[in-house]
This record gives sequence, C-alpha cells and structure tokens, in this order.
Amino acid sequence: MYKIAKSNLPALFRAIAETKELYLPIRRAGQVNFGPWSEDAEVDVETLKTVKSPKDVFFPQSENLYSCEREGKDIKIEPQALQDQEFVVFGMKACDIKGVEVLDKVFLADPIDTFYAARRDHGIIVAMACHEPEESCFCKVFGIDCAEPAADVATWMVDGELYWKALTDKGEALTKAVESLLTEADGTDAEKLETEKTAIRAIVEKLPYSDLSLEGWNGDALTEKFNSPVWEELYKPCLACGTCTFVCPTCQCYDIKDYDTGHGVKRYRCWDSCMYSDFTMMAHGNNRTSQMQRFRQRFMHKLVYYPLNNDGMFSCVGCGRCVEKCPESLNIVKVIKAFEKQGGEKNE
Repeated sequence: MYKIAKSNLPALFRAIAETKELYLPIRRAGQVNFGPWSEDAEVDVETLKTVKSPKDVFFPQSENLYSCEREGKDIKIEPQALQDQEFVVFGMKACDIKGVEVLDKVFLADPIDTFYAARRDHGIIVAMACHEPEESCFCKVFGIDCAEPAADVATWMVDGELYWKALTDKGEALTKAVESLLTEADGTDAEKLETEKTAIRAIVEKLPYSDLSLEGWNGDALTEKFNSPVWEELYKPCLACGTCTFVCPTCQCYDIKDYDTGHGVKRYRCWDSCMYSDFTMMAHGNNRTSQMQRFRQRFMHKLVYYPLNNDGMFSCVGCGRCVEKCPESLNIVKVIKAFEKQGGEKNE
C-alpha cells in the first residue's frame, strides 16, 4: 500500500494524464460530474457523489455508431472507431462500480456490445471510499461495502493523505507508472486506514435506509408484484420527467437515431427512458400505454426482472441519487416501503 499527500494530487493527475485520458469529478457551474481532466479543471474529489453517475465513461449519453456518405452513385459506410487507448476513471465510489457490474451483465452478454466492451477493456478504475455517507445512501442493502471499494485501485482519503492500494493487474501497472510520486505506507498508516473503515461503516449503520428490507423482492415475485393494486396509487404524482433514469448508475435504455449532416447521415445512440411515453414506440403504437405501466416497468425491472435473469443481482445499487433528485419523491425506497405497508406483500 502507498500514500500521497492531498496537496500532491495535481501532480498525480498530471502524471496519469501524460500517457492516458483521465476522467474524474469536475466542478462546473456549482455541480460536480465526471469529466476529462485538464490543467484548469476544478477537480473535486471531496464530493461524496456526482450528480450523474460516471457510467457514461463506459456507456456515453450519446455516441456515434457509424456514418453514411454518398459518393457519386455509391454510399460509403464508415463505422465509428472503437476505443483503443487506455484511460483512467479516478474517484468512483463503490455503488457506481457496482453499477458498472450491472451494465456488464447487459452489454457483455451475447451479443456483446463492442463499443461498451472496448471501453471496459481499456478502462482503469481508481475507486475512492466514501468518507461520510449521506442520509440518502443505502448501498449496504445491496451488499455493497462503501468502506472497501473493489476496483483496479482502491483509495481512501484520511487526514490530508490519499492511501492507494492496487487490486488488479491493471491497478499494479498504473501504480508502477506513478510510483515515483507515491510513498510506501507503514504499520501506523495501516492502523489509521482500519480506523477510517470502521468509522465509515459506523456511519452507514446509522443511516435511515440502512435496514431497508428487500424481503419479497426477487425473481419469484413477478406475478404477485406485477398485478398488485399498489401501483395504481403509487404512480399518480409521477411527472414522467425521466430524472431518475438519467442519474441512475444502472439504467441502460437507449434509442438509436439518424442525423442528417447535410452531406450524409450519422447514426448514433443516446440514453432513453422507460418513463417516456414514446419509449419503444413502433408503427403499431406502444406496448405500455399508460404512465402507471411505465412507472411499474422501471421498478419491476430493478427489483424483479433483472434479478430473475441475473442470478439474483438487483439492478439498484443504493446510491440514493433518485432519492435526492426525484421532484415528487417517487424513488425506489418509497416503492419498496409502499409494498411493505400493504401487508401480505412480504414473504413471511
């Protein structure tokens, strides 16, 4: 294990960026989101969680797939080049890393999404433990330990120093590349780090949603939950704004569109939302015709459909972004609790 003073982090970022693209939390216009590092960027690694998750480093909000151009009587089709350079994502939290695992099961299953796979192959994740989890957090419910993030490199910020521990071959290679800036940690540092982990976990135990029960939510609950009358009351305040889907680390819905450049066409994909009335719209219409059905779809997917098809893994990581951002407070915590209050909805 190594360490580096917080005051020396700019030098660390500079060293990484000399050979690789570097993405990390950047403050712009009062908000913090992951973005590319530059000398004049206002880096903010102290913010607990960014407004959006860093999933768009691997699954961009918008990306070109291929372009078509007319050359005389012929049409030239040019596929978009795949990611072929290594890059580093610095400061991802444990919940967001778990979110990438959820995306892996979608995009790396047959047929493999080559765009996503190329980014995963070339991406190096440097995780950062959560120093002070907030009231909206409930990652513990999904078996995530925010004090011990699993990535290529795990880091902790303690008393003005960043502790650095490589966990994979990618992490070891990155560590070797910046080793001149790092200092070997000793036994005292190890004790400080264990104290930090204990303090983080103690905070987690006191959070209001830390004991949220998932009892009765799994792949076996499909018919029971789908036909429940709870949805008819629960969905009514929903504005169908899609905020929940755009801040979520695990939502993977997208649309494919064409753009006329004036001298050809670019085909691209962009994030979409199951909460929108035109989502999956086809010539004959839409298979979910009411907002209740769309609302139900989102939470059934997170808590029933996804675990049914992925060995019990839920498609929620407890990051709490939807708890903070939904203008009507119709977040996943409220849905789980609404069913719990009905009686008979939980497995006894």
